[in-house]
Amino acid sequence: MEPSIVKHSFLKNILVRLFSFGVLVFVARFAYIITVKGGSCDSGDFCFFPQNPNLAASSISPDGASFSAKKWRRSVEYYTATFQNLIAEGILAPNSRSLCVDTPTGEDVLALKEVGIVDSIGIFKKPSLPFIIVGEGRRQPFDGETFDFVFSGNGGLEQSTRPAEFAAEIDRTLKPGGFLVVHTAAAVKDAYSFNSFLELFSCCEFIRSREINDADSPTVLEIVMKKRTRVLRETSPSDNSTTKCSVPDYKREIVGNAEALILKEPLKPWITLKRNIKNIKYISSMVDISFKNRYVYIDVGARSYGSSIGSWFRKQYPKQNRTFEVYAIEADKSFHEEYKTKKGITLLPYAAWVRNETLFFEITRDPSKKIMRKGRGMGRINPVQTSSAHMGDDNNKIQGFDFAEWVKSCVTPRDFVVMKMDVEGTEFHLIPRLIETGAICLIDEIFLECHYNRWQRCCPGQRSPKYQKTYDECLDLFTSLRDNGVLVHQWW
Repeated sequence: MEPSIVKHSFLKNILVRLFSFGVLVFVARFAYIITVKGGSCDSGDFCFFPQNPNLAASSISPDGASFSAKKWRRSVEYYTATFQNLIAEGILAPNSRSLCVDTPTGEDVLALKEVGIVDSIGIFKKPSLPFIIVGEGRRQPFDGETFDFVFSGNGGLEQSTRPAEFAAEIDRTLKPGGFLVVHTAAAVKDAYSFNSFLELFSCCEFIRSREINDADSPTVLEIVMKKRTRVLRETSPSDNSTTKCSVPDYKREIVGNAEALILKEPLKPWITLKRNIKNIKYISSMVDISFKNRYVYIDVGARSYGSSIGSWFRKQYPKQNRTFEVYAIEADKSFHEEYKTKKGITLLPYAAWVRNETLFFEITRDPSKKIMRKGRGMGRINPVQTSSAHMGDDNNKIQGFDFAEWVKSCVTPRDFVVMKMDVEGTEFHLIPRLIETGAICLIDEIFLECHYNRWQRCCPGQRSPKYQKTYDECLDLFTSLRDNGVLVHQWW
């Protein structure tokens, strides 16, 4: 064989081996960055991704007319300016390990890298490597106390169906002393939603907020919080059996914007109170309720499903597309069977009362009607008699429960709670008990039917002998609720 041919073949083999080795090193490094480091690399590492990763932008920049590459780039520049301000404030640093939560297209991740925060990653349910890996706001694929900085934009928190879980995951993965920055369009609307947001993050100290106005997007509120090194114990009305509500100014403002109470006793209450419904200002029509943990409706004296839950609450109450847990409290056994077929409703077949004890309720039915019509008030419960005061055999024996204590065990200040109460005069026992125990602090809105010796429809000039309370005493009850920061409406 010719010497020149042997030499040429030898050089060729060396080049092939060098090329194969280079490919192997590249693949190994790429796998390490993606699987171990989550798509990011430290500034001191040997890295195939440049620290200014404009070349990689096309891998996550969306296509389509609805979101052009030019608009996507403007969004990156918007976040770049935002993060530069945070660096100037000392909230961000080049060595901050950073997370962007629920970022579908990764503009915020790229912006962080462009301003020098190299160790940055985003999570979304659909990954887009190398900047976005699989994860959700309430299910982060990271160990506890991993990040120095967490950013939530794109409305992720306010669109979450479980904001408390979203907040808890941020609490878990954010290091003590680390910073949380949230961009939200909801909290900018009113003080109620802003304070609801702060209540979600009891782990953190509020630092500041500011409005950001951009020509291409609606005004957002930037909220900066810092995780405490020592978690404060969260207090609630359940900590003490007797707790006076501290009413914040933003709740007083809501009550101040409510419809006026009807101060003069109506001569035809069955007409006046029914017409008053159109004047009612629902709390959910005045404020944003996005940042609440749960949404709960409690119907005390629910009667049949069609009486108020089906005919009014589920059809007419403005819920802001939120799903409510519904509790029906009804002691009259004649209504219990119907609720067995109703989904999403928890029936409490007891009587709401001021303590746990056996009660005897006189069930008043129209003697001329042999068949009870659903939802028309037949079989309502008259005022309470305890077992010690019970006389006669025509009464029903029913278990009463401490309604105020149940409320405190069932809901928290982070929940949005609406209550309707129609209990045939027992409201004069239940409302003071709610105020006395502080359980009233947990209720955002009440629709209360107050029972008094009203003028009778059948007999002009005659009052109903069924109730002893007066209209003025009902007004005192409504006033006491509004004084305690509860938006209460006169119901019928």
